[in-house]
Amino acid sequence: MTSTLTTTAGAALNLGTARELVCRECGSSTPLAAEFACAECFGPLEVGYDFEPVTRADIESGPPSIWRYRKLLPVPDDVDEHPNTQPGLTRLLRADRLAHALGLRRVWIKDDTGNPTHSFKDRVVAVALAAARQLGFRVLACPSTGNLANAVAAAAARAGWESVVLIPASLERAKVLTTAVYDGALVAVDGTYDDVNRLATELAAEHDDWAFVNVNVRPYYAEGSKTLGYEVAEQLGWRLPDQVVVPIASGSQLTKVDKGFRELIELGLVQAAPYRVFGAQATGCAPVSAAFKSGHDVVAPVRPDTIARSLAIGAPADGPYALDVVRRTGGAIEDVTDTEVVDGIRLLARTEGVFAETAGGVTVACAKKLAECGQLDPDAETVLFITGDGLKTLDAVENHVGPRATVPPTTKAVRDALRS
Repeated sequence: MTSTLTTTAGAALNLGTARELVCRECGSSTPLAAEFACAECFGPLEVGYDFEPVTRADIESGPPSIWRYRKLLPVPDDVDEHPNTQPGLTRLLRADRLAHALGLRRVWIKDDTGNPTHSFKDRVVAVALAAARQLGFRVLACPSTGNLANAVAAAAARAGWESVVLIPASLERAKVLTTAVYDGALVAVDGTYDDVNRLATELAAEHDDWAFVNVNVRPYYAEGSKTLGYEVAEQLGWRLPDQVVVPIASGSQLTKVDKGFRELIELGLVQAAPYRVFGAQATGCAPVSAAFKSGHDVVAPVRPDTIARSLAIGAPADGPYALDVVRRTGGAIEDVTDTEVVDGIRLLARTEGVFAETAGGVTVACAKKLAECGQLDPDAETVLFITGDGLKTLDAVENHVGPRATVPPTTKAVRDALRS
């Protein structure tokens, strides 16, 4: 049933079929609100639902965006009537040449570079904005490693809201510019992402009208990643893939793809079938991979040192839950060096014509490593999640690619250069 509650300002709160917030640790529930930590045990909260019956036809008749799944998200039915960036329904690309290079039978690329600001973060921000509007906020904010900064600034501009974005001062220049262009408040902070995230948590406590998408409205924001799982299943003809490889930053995307698959099974939209979830990290920031390989349940924080800055979260909030998903499904977590990251970017580009940012290089390179060591089943249908555009991280490849030669303007010079 549709939940209609009341905000502290007295306005009706309509978050669709969302019923409550549930603690992921102790299981206790709390009413829908701008809360992210359990009052009983301080564990993280996530959205619980009373789903109404929904059919494949209901979804297929919806808009060509994530809002076709609105009945499965914490948003009102009229969500698409408010100005938003309308992300989602990005292409699922069959990647036969990449599959051959990896030694796998069939590979698909879930290519989220086609979103409005060219990363999957448009999905989570759109859901966060819809919830924040219902919760009475009017400023959209975030700490970010880059892609989220782009998405928040763009979504706020589209909605006519103010934005406040905090980034590490060392962020890639392209991601700084592609955030600043939307003319919101952009603040660079001397420190790591974890320093920026701590600062954002403090600011969220001081400003009750600021919706920090990945802090005080994080339970709603995180649900947007489920749409990646929904779309993959729908685009495969309403079935689940055998195995998926997902990049890990906070770990939330991986856990929510799994949650999306499980909800589709629960609702009878896909046939129940086993699937395996694999995680991918950069060696310079691989706390979840390290915990997996050592058999630990606790993820020890690290100080990031990698070109894959969009994955450079040294204390990943969802790290333990990512471990749970990977172990439950029989997957694994791998990590790759910066050199392998660049090789992964170039391999995807030359085999499939898809230019991914460093996170995509991590995913492809980890898939290669997992395949070579026999952890990925070579005969299983595999989906790789490519979550951001390579134009955001040009600095990662600028010293590795370029013209084969510089020649005078004659056909002979060109022929000689090509021969050499």
